[in-house]
Amino acid sequence: MPELRRGPTSGRWVIVAPERAKRPTDFEKRGSGLEEKKPGNCPFCAGNEALTPPEVQREEAPNGWHVRVVPNKFAALESYESLGREAVEGFYDRMNGVGAHEVVIETPDHFKEIPDLPEDQVKRIVDTYIARLQALQQNQMFRYVLLFKNHGKEAGASLLHPHSQIIATPIVPQEVRNSLNIARAYYERKERCLFCDVMLAEIRSGERVVEEDDGYVVWAPYDARFPFELVLYPKTHSHDFTSLDDDQRWGLARILRRTLQRLTLLLGDIPYNFVLKTTPNPIPRPGKPGYWTTLPYDYHWRIAIMPRLTRVAGFEWGTGFYINPMPPEQAAGYLREVKLTDA
Repeated sequence: MPELRRGPTSGRWVIVAPERAKRPTDFEKRGSGLEEKKPGNCPFCAGNEALTPPEVQREEAPNGWHVRVVPNKFAALESYESLGREAVEGFYDRMNGVGAHEVVIETPDHFKEIPDLPEDQVKRIVDTYIARLQALQQNQMFRYVLLFKNHGKEAGASLLHPHSQIIATPIVPQEVRNSLNIARAYYERKERCLFCDVMLAEIRSGERVVEEDDGYVVWAPYDARFPFELVLYPKTHSHDFTSLDDDQRWGLARILRRTLQRLTLLLGDIPYNFVLKTTPNPIPRPGKPGYWTTLPYDYHWRIAIMPRLTRVAGFEWGTGFYINPMPPEQAAGYLREVKLTDA
């Protein structure tokens, strides 16, 4: 029978419809959906560095580079001298398109995604993510820095070469703000981190847990919106992704690689997104002495991984509900059974 479910960290309702459930092999295999540019024409491949804007960071290799970061050629936000806040026609708000938009080119290899890379290369990618977030947070106009990866056309990617993106915004996005407020209210009532409590409950149940290792735990959320949606949490309470020490970075590289490998081995080359949910820029705000000052106690960074196996249509847009035909308990069971390959 269908169920309406709501999880505590988002306040969002979803419909889990088991009668629509499919086996993993029954989902439409759409692949990346991108035209495969040959390495000779790809702007992200080694040897084609002149085809991108000048890089802002490079992880050197003996004969080239391991990871490059460049400004997005078609940036969503750009540099301004001021925010330029103003009212329009009395009650609309407008400001300059302040921000930054960067592309992390994860490897010079045109054909190897994170699940295919050796652990040390994935660790370099994690190190680069942290370095760029730290650098962007030095700008006081940037209130939030979002790291995300779009893999496949259905997930929003426009190039096949493995890459992820970072966008800094001059406001805290509403979805992030809602999550922060829920977490703060929970801590005020119970003096415990909501996310730690949810994680502990999932570990004790084990029903939706896919893997627990290297200081992290991966599970299919109770209120998963999409088939095989996953979340990845550090087991030690931490609000700030950029605070990871070297051992924690290695652990994240290993479990992120294994998690994406599980999805690929089970479902094939499917489109997916992953999104880092971390703290807003902690730099104090003039005139706002209480600006998110409780974050070290009530917030918990995590990564959400969302395969794009179903389509968002009129019902979802009209109601804000999602219909998930794959119960997360069943999805976790399938993923636990995947036999991983060696690096």
